[in-house]
Amino acid sequence: MKKNLVLLFLALFVAPSVFSQQMVLRKGAVLNALPVNDTLPETYSLYLPSNFSTDKKWPLLVVFDLNGKESQALAMFVMAAEDEGYILAAPQVRDTASLANNMAITTRAVQKIMKLLPIHKSRIYTAGEGSGGRFANLVPTLSKDVSGAISIGSDITNTELLNIRRPFHFIGIVNKRNYNYPGLLSSEKILDRIRFPNQVLIHAEEKEWPHISYLKKSLQLLTLNAMKRKLVPKDSSYVEMAYQEDLAQANQLRNSMKLLLAEHHLSEMMGVYGAHKNLDSLRLLQRSIRRNKMFRNMKRLENASFLKESLLKEDYLYDMEEDLLTYNFNNLGWWNFQMGEINKFIEGSSKYESDMGYRLLGYINALAEDNIDIVASEELVDEGALIFLYMLKTILEPQNFNFYLKVISLSSKNEDYGTALFYLEEALKKGFADTDKLYSLEHTTLLRIDPKFNALVSKYLEDARYNIKEQ
Repeated sequence: MKKNLVLLFLALFVAPSVFSQQMVLRKGAVLNALPVNDTLPETYSLYLPSNFSTDKKWPLLVVFDLNGKESQALAMFVMAAEDEGYILAAPQVRDTASLANNMAITTRAVQKIMKLLPIHKSRIYTAGEGSGGRFANLVPTLSKDVSGAISIGSDITNTELLNIRRPFHFIGIVNKRNYNYPGLLSSEKILDRIRFPNQVLIHAEEKEWPHISYLKKSLQLLTLNAMKRKLVPKDSSYVEMAYQEDLAQANQLRNSMKLLLAEHHLSEMMGVYGAHKNLDSLRLLQRSIRRNKMFRNMKRLENASFLKESLLKEDYLYDMEEDLLTYNFNNLGWWNFQMGEINKFIEGSSKYESDMGYRLLGYINALAEDNIDIVASEELVDEGALIFLYMLKTILEPQNFNFYLKVISLSSKNEDYGTALFYLEEALKKGFADTDKLYSLEHTTLLRIDPKFNALVSKYLEDARYNIKEQ
């Protein structure tokens, strides 16, 4: 083992494409800010499993986060990579960069890693959560060197880009309350039809990232598919261990009467283990669940919620487009009413409508944020549309004070001090108390010396900086 590490160090030290300074790669630790080359200011993070050696080829998982937290995203996979034997890497890609630039950065980082480490060329995969997941599942469609993608909480970016002559392994991980959940189920049907290997894992976490067991399972699925494709030798004990884990989970879901999840899990098992085992017992188990009256009723209720959800989403999309085109501030009352209706779904007795309510809330927020990004990125910013969207966000996220401040700033810029004061009081009523941020807010110089402004601050915070009396 020591000999292998010495050889690795020497290879890094003498390679012509590497910086002249000494580079030491440690096993079992996340290494940050590793240089890609000496001509571009690009770096990447890297993780080598503690049992890493240079006497075999290793699968590589490239993890993305487009918000500058690539090291944290990589760290989420460390325990799974340690158990399943994967090298991890995370290049610096950003949502502010173009797709072409992010692809170029990714390609350079992967090429650098392949020069330094014994990477299995047919086992390079991508992964990410949210926007990172969308980019991760786009990379295999643009690069023939990538064999699969793990997309957490994100649907396939564009199914029209899929090339049936160059399939890749897609693994989606999602919570039923994520607004991408119905889309992932629909994408799964498309992938099945064009014969792309795929699985969708449904987790129950009330947060973006699933439990570590789902990340480990996703890597396990990639390994099982590699055995199926004969990219690595089949390990019968590994297959049996994974199978028994999945069977135990299916039985646990069935016994706890989570019949929809149990049936879905069994369907995924069919695609995973069909090349490795006889599945007659699984088929019998799945058939018994499908014949259960409770399962059929659950399926009917979930499908009804999907239909209602799709119709409401169409309404939200149409109304938001219309409101932005016409600066229809009067329709903010309608959006407030819709929030009330969504909250009724969330707090209602029907689990399926409650899950739907969370998805609808996530959908409207994502729709508003996407529109904010589009409007704000235009060369000539449409401030009318932008302020409408900021106002809408105060309805959708009433405790997110950043949007109140944006309304106050933009209204003050346009000398609409009545609106600015209204949103100031709304923020103060809901608990906003950051006077430093308030008094340094852009475009509010004249507003801050208005007696009404200081009267509001004094009323709610007792910390007005000016005491200007009206004459």
